[in-house]
Amino acid sequence: MTTRTIDTHTHICTLETAAMITKAAPKAPVSFTKQDEDFWTLDVAGVVYKDFPTGGHDIPRRLKDMDATGVDVHVLSATPQTYLYGLGDELSPLVAQIQNDQMAKHVAAHPDRFMAIGAIPLGQPAKAADELKRIITKHGFKGAMFASNFMGKNLDDPMFEPLWATAAELGAFMFVHPNNIAGADRLKSYYLANLIGNPLDTTIAAASLIFGGVMDRHPKLKVMLAHGGGFTPYQAARWEHGWAVRGEPKVNVKTQPKGIAKRFIYDTILHNDQTLEAMIGLVGVDKVMLGSDYPYDMGMMDCVKHVRSLRISDTDKTAILQTNFENFLAGMPK
Repeated sequence: MTTRTIDTHTHICTLETAAMITKAAPKAPVSFTKQDEDFWTLDVAGVVYKDFPTGGHDIPRRLKDMDATGVDVHVLSATPQTYLYGLGDELSPLVAQIQNDQMAKHVAAHPDRFMAIGAIPLGQPAKAADELKRIITKHGFKGAMFASNFMGKNLDDPMFEPLWATAAELGAFMFVHPNNIAGADRLKSYYLANLIGNPLDTTIAAASLIFGGVMDRHPKLKVMLAHGGGFTPYQAARWEHGWAVRGEPKVNVKTQPKGIAKRFIYDTILHNDQTLEAMIGLVGVDKVMLGSDYPYDMGMMDCVKHVRSLRISDTDKTAILQTNFENFLAGMPK
């Protein structure tokens, strides 16, 4: 049986999508400027991101890159730069809807190559819940990708409860992606904002979901953590110990938490065989799914090759490359 490799962590924003966002929200224009055949400059409301790979907006180039790296399916999601949560009660939901409807077009055009998880207006949780329901029921999306915080509010803030309740009810694939990182003032040098800031903020999000009681209130909630979960798999036992010896972690969690690391799902973006194998040992192979972070430079375009090189069984490799995500989809309510 041939393995159908499914990359669960990819991003897209086409030129058409950028133009539609700009038309809907002219105060936050999104544009691309060509540097050369391989790279473009992305400008989002005056914030410039150089060296954005062509495949991030160009479908034929994306398909070519997928073929070259042995990836059969991309699970599309919006680019973090275009979450644009600060646009307010009307425009933020509209921008999310634009990106979702565009991704639905890509999936419809290439149903054997693409699936999607949508964008949601995180700052308007009730509308985010409505959009989550719309994209799953109308477009067949599998869930949503969203930021690790909203303007400094952690994901356990009571404002997000409508979103978590709906996500649990729908059995949605909820993917936490770092954005608006903590400690940015100390991470300005050496690209530390990405090297450390991104995994740090994912870790804060995971701890907030645990100690805020969100995961206990919604035991059916399925949460994926980007970039190998940040520091979560390797520090979760410390969190469990902290609950036992301190009063502060007990405020919302009244029972000793156990197996915290296994309560989340993780992608494979760890850049090292031994680290990925260690994570698999900590969380279980059933909690790990293929991811590349395509098209970004901190991603792993060789993600399929990387998984196939691991010192684990062929059955476990197939689980990570394909069947774990397929099993998740099979478990979603019809």
